[in-house]
Amino acid sequence: MNFVKRAGMSLGARKSKTAALLAIFVVLCTLLLGGFLLQAAAARQEADAQRVIGVDVTVRQKGLTPALADELGASDVVNRYNPRLPVRAAARGLAPLTSDAPQPGGEAGEPDQAPLAVNGVRDAGLLLPFSYGSTKITAGRGIGPEDADRDIALIERRLADRNHLAVGDIVRVLSADGAHPMPLKVVGIFQDPTQDPSSWTPPHELPGNTLYVPMATAQQLGTDTGTVGEAVYRIGSPDRAERLHAEAERVLGESGFDFRVNDKAYQDQVRPIQQVGVFAGLIVQVIALAGALILGLIVTLQIRERRTELGVLLAMGERKWKLIGQHAAEVAAVALPAVAVAALAGQLAGQSAGDALLGPQDDTPSAQHGAPDPGAVAGPTVRVEPGTVGRVAGIGLGISLVSTVVPGIGILRLHPRSILTDSE
Repeated sequence: MNFVKRAGMSLGARKSKTAALLAIFVVLCTLLLGGFLLQAAAARQEADAQRVIGVDVTVRQKGLTPALADELGASDVVNRYNPRLPVRAAARGLAPLTSDAPQPGGEAGEPDQAPLAVNGVRDAGLLLPFSYGSTKITAGRGIGPEDADRDIALIERRLADRNHLAVGDIVRVLSADGAHPMPLKVVGIFQDPTQDPSSWTPPHELPGNTLYVPMATAQQLGTDTGTVGEAVYRIGSPDRAERLHAEAERVLGESGFDFRVNDKAYQDQVRPIQQVGVFAGLIVQVIALAGALILGLIVTLQIRERRTELGVLLAMGERKWKLIGQHAAEVAAVALPAVAVAALAGQLAGQSAGDALLGPQDDTPSAQHGAPDPGAVAGPTVRVEPGTVGRVAGIGLGISLVSTVVPGIGILRLHPRSILTDSE
């Protein structure tokens, strides 16, 4: 009789033991699939975190121009970047804030001809106060790369309240020398938590007199060529900082610039995700090893219980390798439906398990739009894909092969006469 057919008849005749073996395989395959799904979800979430959170590198240099900042920002390791160009501006039809404290000397002195601190930016979402969440947009939106050619402004809440301004209104400013008037449309209002100083402070140093405008607008308001105060570059991971530093040396010179890497947010959010991925890999390895050992022990016990059956088959001239093949076919026949059950379980419970271990991450306020950021790191997406199921099936069949072939070595030492004699 064909040994595969005998394996089927044996499974049908030993229903309770077959069911127990199936249950063991279902547990093993489910745990294996869970480990692979968790690995894949962690890898996807890590990639999203690298894209959204990233690592901020702040570059400062005396004489850093917008053109040099743009050249460095064109590097292939940079995801986003934002130079900040500080200029002074005068107000027309706009009442700037003034200090409540008396001016030293007891006299009012000459009024400040340029009371507004205007900052030209490319991507307001990368400004450190906005990025860290201390300064938040309360109405409207921020300034992005798409606003490069627009005359718009992002103003502080105190200045907006004093002048009864809202999103969509027009404010008029002048260059510090009064030669270049410019109307700006208010696209957003932000709130700076910094309190007004208790002592007298020049108007342009008051936090409420701060405006953010596109870089081109700031260059038109400036009375000189303008130098960038600092530039922030967002890269995917800390290991890319060395490549950006080498690029900065090429663009800015090998010395004379300050290069600071801030990866705290990256470490806080990405490292736990990486640890989950490593943990999932260890789970897969431990389960595969433990499964082979457990099933190997079960098959060994089954071989001992079926010594008489084996002795009869050997006495009838059956080859020993076919007896080993029969046991392998029996275990493999149980492994395949177990993989299907595990795939169904993963489809039903995989997402909740991923949320429990990786944690669904709440959307963070976008510094650029003042609303939930559609690009923020989302919770883990757990998907049961055919490739993953195939890997589980391959490992399951590998476990069934190892767990039967290794104990089956004992079959090669069996002699039908001694087996039948011992059974009498």
